[in-house]
Amino acid sequence: MIQLATDCKLPYAFCVTIYDIAKEAGVSGSTVSRVMNRRKGIKEDTRRRVQSLLDKYHFSANETARGLVNQNTKMMGILVADIRNTHYSDGAYIIAQECAKYGYCSLIFNTGNENASKVAYLKILASRRVDGVVLIGSTYQCDAVKEAITLYFPDKPVVIANGYLDMPQAYGVLVDEEKGLESCVRLLHDKGKRRIAYVTGDDTPSNRIKMMGFQEGMRMYYGSEGEIFQASETSYQAGYAVTKSLLPVCDGIVYAVDILAAGGIRAVLDAGFSIPRDVALIGVDNSQYAYVTNPKLTSLDTRLSELSLACARVLVSVAAGGDEQKKRQVFSSIVERETT
Repeated sequence: MIQLATDCKLPYAFCVTIYDIAKEAGVSGSTVSRVMNRRKGIKEDTRRRVQSLLDKYHFSANETARGLVNQNTKMMGILVADIRNTHYSDGAYIIAQECAKYGYCSLIFNTGNENASKVAYLKILASRRVDGVVLIGSTYQCDAVKEAITLYFPDKPVVIANGYLDMPQAYGVLVDEEKGLESCVRLLHDKGKRRIAYVTGDDTPSNRIKMMGFQEGMRMYYGSEGEIFQASETSYQAGYAVTKSLLPVCDGIVYAVDILAAGGIRAVLDAGFSIPRDVALIGVDNSQYAYVTNPKLTSLDTRLSELSLACARVLVSVAAGGDEQKKRQVFSSIVERETT
């Protein structure tokens, strides 16, 4: 399979190494090099076959050589814990598109949530000599990743989307989720809801911050920390199951992410309750799930586009020798729809 690599004159083009070209052409790397340098002693059909692949993938000998000399490959790495999460995959898309505007191609890997896997993929990115890395999600805010960055990227920029590691080469762009969750509680209070619950997902720094915001909002508006319920996983099915267990006790529920809330909507309707009259629901992320549910979901907009663009621009700037703030923040806001 052809890998994304060094040329990228076209934003969507697949780019290759000399060894990728050689493998597809069925020749050695030295043969590809000789064709590129117009050396003699190569059969004409071999030359045509190799040259057609060089043209097909827009392979640039000059760019490759420049990268070897300058230790600059014009590649960025993007790690995502779960590419099935549309919030993460949409963020990866925006980051890759923005990096392409500055001449960078992106290698995107799905790491899973296991620390050993995160470290393994950081090692892979280091072996491909990327010029910098974006880690999407607070799940990368951990000691294992910090140690791997120290080992594999001692002098290359690493940006965490909605997370931060206190390291010389690390940068963070964060969402004010704590204040955002307080505002969700305030909205339910203003709507006259009195029995409020919070449904959380995977144990990540981001979800812990959201929980703190919910508890602070409950203390401010209800005089208690409220009820917190753990979903078995971050999925539609888990949101359905945990919501079903909360009915008919709760008349307001806040969910850590929209996909959990989408399951919650179905559970409330299946139980015969009216939304938002009997139960009001709020999600977080303002993802596509908020638009496709029926009724449409009220959700905390965590500014994915703004967050992702900031990550890409910080990465490109630092890779080029620029001086950037170690931490940046984007501000969330509630988009009210039909569930509140």
